[in-house]
Amino acid sequence: MIVVNEKEKNSRPEAHAVVKVMESLYSEIVVAGCGNPLFADDGFGPAVVEKLKDLELPENVTVVDAGLGGPHFVFTLLNPESTKTLIIVDIADFGGEPGELRWLSVDELPVGSYRDAHSWDLTEPLQYIKDDIRVRVLACQKKYVSSPEMVIGITDEVQRAIPDAVSEILKEIGVNYGTA
Repeated sequence: MIVVNEKEKNSRPEAHAVVKVMESLYSEIVVAGCGNPLFADDGFGPAVVEKLKDLELPENVTVVDAGLGGPHFVFTLLNPESTKTLIIVDIADFGGEPGELRWLSVDELPVGSYRDAHSWDLTEPLQYIKDDIRVRVLACQKKYVSSPEMVIGITDEVQRAIPDAVSEILKEIGVNYGTA
């Protein structure tokens, strides 16, 4: 951890810049879109993130395209001293209709049920941080994931869920744009 006292921060511009970078790395709210656009509906998380990046969001919110190794990468952006909420946006198979959205807590993810593209269980590390950081998963019921074959393009049902996902996230972080 880099510690810069107020006197240094005010007298040295480079110290102030380091503090700003550290503040941006460890936001109060982190929204991570997970998935791979090369595998059809698996591109849902990154697609939602792209829409969120088009909006003006509060400074305490960091939005990242975490890709297919998403949650593992996201852990490097979290600091329990400053990060209060992690929102993961990803596809899931919870038995709903394709394109249906559902908020899930870490406790609703059975051990081994949430894996990344390398078959690493992500529920366990999420369990470790859930007492220090509020973790929410905005899951979209997938229709089709082409892995290992590449198919670029999200199915119509999942594509139609993107604006609703953006609206849900804005509500969750307390931003009101009226209509997203």
